Amino acid sequence: MRLLNIWTRAPILEDWQKLVGAMQNPLFNVRIGIVGKYIDLKESYKSLNEALIHGAAAHGLKLQLDYVDSEDVEKEGGEALLEGADGILVPGGFGQRGVEGKIKAIRYARENKIPFLGICLGMQLATVEFSRNVAGLERAHSMEFDKHTPHPVIYLMREWFDYKSNTIIRRNEDFDYGGTMRLGAQKCPVEPDSLAFSVYGKEVNERHRHRYEVNNIYVPQLEAKGYRVSARTPSENLPEIMELPGHPFFIGVQFHPEFTSTPRAGHPLFKAFVTAALKYRAQKRPGGTLSVVAA
Repeated sequence: MRLLNIWTRAPILEDWQKLVGAMQNPLFNVRIGIVGKYIDLKESYKSLNEALIHGAAAHGLKLQLDYVDSEDVEKEGGEALLEGADGILVPGGFGQRGVEGKIKAIRYARENKIPFLGICLGMQLATVEFSRNVAGLERAHSMEFDKHTPHPVIYLMREWFDYKSNTIIRRNEDFDYGGTMRLGAQKCPVEPDSLAFSVYGKEVNERHRHRYEVNNIYVPQLEAKGYRVSARTPSENLPEIMELPGHPFFIGVQFHPEFTSTPRAGHPLFKAFVTAALKYRAQKRPGGTLSVVAA
């Protein structure tokens, strides 16, 4: 401004100073395991990384992000690679590679009560994992990865399902992807007395970028075993948020909350996830203590 000789008011930097202070002087360490297949290109998860950092800074925490290759989890299992994580996050993505490793990581988080956040594909694979290992739907899968699965719990809805009549129209092996992607922000109500409600309140408004959806035909079977749909789109009745009551923090979202996180305010979902990871870290330490960041 001085160089261009432009007059302006004195900058108001209090919020930024608080943010920088929290990041430079954190109180505790928290480790988050990000299980994906693009870990060699950290920029692939840039928005996600920043949203996690924003959530940690809001609580004065130092965040350690451990990038775990889902293909390695597929070979070695979750315990070998995720034992030290205080929270596990499975992000979005496309393609078959590493999918079974992500499912193993989700199962590890569910069975060991480790805070879990699934985003887009992460939510879909959490649904697959629960379908297989809790609901008893053997070989359940997403139609994106197994077109011959006997239980397509995730499917390309617009191609072969009439949601108005709740019936399958066709099950074509060759899908035309043109025009099938759900994009942009969409509002939907959140169920009261849910984890999602404690995070968002009565309504969520987030951005989307995906083709496949949770198959409503299987939702009653999943809910009978304890899975819960805590938010649905008002017009198409599509599951937007799914969670696992009784677990300390297990939630999957079909949208991309990282796109609406801001440095100063953070994002409620990432702040809640990091808080859950902090609580988990406190409980798993002897005597419930936390590791304080060294001066």
